[in-house]
Amino acid sequence: MDVPRTEFLAARRKRRIVFGTIGSLALAGVAYAIVRLEPVAAVDRSALLIESVRHGEFVRQVRGPGVLVPKDSRWLAAQAPGRVERILLKPGSIVKPESVIAVLANPELERVVQEAEWALAQGEAEVAAMKLQLQSQVLDQKSRVAEARATFESTRLQAEAEAEAARLNALPHLQARRSQIMADQLAVRLQVEDDRLANLADATRAQLRAQSARLEQLRNVLARRRQQLDSLQVCAGMTGVVQALPVQVGQQVSAGAQIARVAQLHELVAELKVPELQARDLRVGLQARIDTRNGIVTGNVSRVDPAVENGAVRVEVELTGELPPGARPDLSVDGVIEIERTPDALYVARPATGDPESKASVFKVDADGVHAHRIAVHLGKASVNEVQVIAGLKAGDRIIVSDVSQWSASDELRIR
Repeated sequence: MDVPRTEFLAARRKRRIVFGTIGSLALAGVAYAIVRLEPVAAVDRSALLIESVRHGEFVRQVRGPGVLVPKDSRWLAAQAPGRVERILLKPGSIVKPESVIAVLANPELERVVQEAEWALAQGEAEVAAMKLQLQSQVLDQKSRVAEARATFESTRLQAEAEAEAARLNALPHLQARRSQIMADQLAVRLQVEDDRLANLADATRAQLRAQSARLEQLRNVLARRRQQLDSLQVCAGMTGVVQALPVQVGQQVSAGAQIARVAQLHELVAELKVPELQARDLRVGLQARIDTRNGIVTGNVSRVDPAVENGAVRVEVELTGELPPGARPDLSVDGVIEIERTPDALYVARPATGDPESKASVFKVDADGVHAHRIAVHLGKASVNEVQVIAGLKAGDRIIVSDVSQWSASDELRIR
């Protein structure tokens, strides 16, 4: 009769329990690890832009769009009101200083010019008549002076002769004394007439100066009216090109209204609009390169507008290089201004995420070129397409510079 071995069955049962427990714990550990493990995103290589960190001279630049504007341009304004009668030249026409762009009509101004001419002619006639009248008065006074002088001289001679006769007792002393008194009286009269002649001459000159001033005023009025009449023919006043003509035939314009704009052709400057945040280090004298779409022209910053307009600062660049063919006012251009050079620096293409002079996170591509891990970097000053690296990367490292915001929840990427 067989006897069952209970100790063997118990040991077998015990081993099963131990192995089952161990297996359950292992499965639980794997499940926990899977739950805690962050997903690894798979990304197509064609969707990424990968750049290498470089070491060397870092050129800091800013870029801004703009246009070419004439260095010298002027608006031609109407000096007198009028009606646009004819337009002889249109925008784009090449002009010389004497070129007539438009002709205005103003019959009232023509009448005013005629009245000014008549007033001047009347003033000239009045001045001529006054000169004759004053000259006649002066001649009359000179005649009185001559008569007084002759009478005085005659009486003086008689007084001297009678005084000599009285001394010899040939004539009473009383009669000689009377003759001397008469001579003294005529001397005073002669002096009075001389003073009247001098005063008349001064008065004559003063009246003539007053009339001459009024006559000059009439001449100035006539010259101004004639100038206004001549200005009805709107001339360019300079060699250049007609840029704008904001009037039409038949339009009534007032004095001071803009008729046309003329600009020089060959002296152009670039007017750029640089974003406000990039313009803080701009200053006069910085070198610049202007892309006209038909060539690159060098230049220097000549003016930085202190005001901010629509988030941009207006920068004027004086061109030092030769303009390419086709360069003309209002031509759209792109400008790059060099701010500074750092001879020994780490730099890389600007990532799509991460601001300059701040800490940011980027994906660094591993040596195998298949995986990329998120790391923290410290970025420095930025240029147009590049940014300086302060810490977190070394020369030769490769990072993803394209937009990776869609994988913000992942710390690792797998590049396919």
